[in-house]
Amino acid sequence: MILITGGAGYIGSHCALGFLNQGENIIIFDNLENGHIETINSLKQAGKVEFIKGDLRNIQDIEEVFKKYEIDTVIHFAGYIQVEESVKNPSKYYRNNILGSLNLFDTMVKYNVKKIVFSSTCAIYGEPEYTPLDEKHPKNPVNPYGRTKLMIEQILEDYDRAYGLKSIRLRYFNVAGADSQTRIGEWHEPETHLIPNILKSVFEKDKTFKIFGTNYDTFDGTCIRDYVNVEDMAIAHVKAYNYLKQNNKSDYFNIGTSSGSSVKEVFDTAKSVTGKEIKVETLDRREGDAAILIANSEKAKNKLGWISNKTLEDSIKTAYLWEKSRH
Repeated sequence: MILITGGAGYIGSHCALGFLNQGENIIIFDNLENGHIETINSLKQAGKVEFIKGDLRNIQDIEEVFKKYEIDTVIHFAGYIQVEESVKNPSKYYRNNILGSLNLFDTMVKYNVKKIVFSSTCAIYGEPEYTPLDEKHPKNPVNPYGRTKLMIEQILEDYDRAYGLKSIRLRYFNVAGADSQTRIGEWHEPETHLIPNILKSVFEKDKTFKIFGTNYDTFDGTCIRDYVNVEDMAIAHVKAYNYLKQNNKSDYFNIGTSSGSSVKEVFDTAKSVTGKEIKVETLDRREGDAAILIANSEKAKNKLGWISNKTLEDSIKTAYLWEKSRH
């Protein structure tokens, strides 16, 4: 069986669907602090899913799962993800993301489970020295969130050398979109991601979409990001899992489209998809926002056989249908 930590959250739940589509039996372990029981219920209608409510910070919670089930591989999503919050409250991030991961890894070693796919991030690279960013780019994260992810990657390297724990680390760029059948989608409280915030402005009368900075060194003055569709991301996890089973070798991969879209382009595409006027306000830059972040994903293409297939418009269409279903 496959254990998915954080499988009630946004990316974790879509990847759970990806594994169900491959016919896998999965266990989801989540404390539901940021995930949703409604998401679990939707997943249960799609395939064989066991759900355990628990917290990785409590090692007894995760030990009970390994005692009860024959687990082959772990897909590890559980963790806090808000950059701004991590700067204001680093203790929360270090205690949850790192301590929780250590509890998980130690339990895996104890029960001789030696394969894990880890949800990492392009935030480990920090301010880009060049773009597109490949896996050889220097790693200098500029916030506690990125530092926790880099530390966990380094821990996994040490655990591989010492205990034979094999890992694939997937370094995400900006994930967007929702399930094509509108069963699950992006659901954060508060919502900090660009596309759902634009779409919320369609449905919530008092909400205005905010553009932070229009004077970046880009073609239209707004930040450029690499938006990878969440269903493509799910396929990347399934391919990483299959690669790990076949090769039993640790590795790491950027997961992005290798192309970028500006904030204004995303906003204009959202207006086109929805056919609605969206209220917008232009504000000053936010501290720490790089002008351009685009992935070089050639390594994932060559080794995993993964490429992104869906467009930005595809992602916004499914995100819009999901947001519409919630309202």
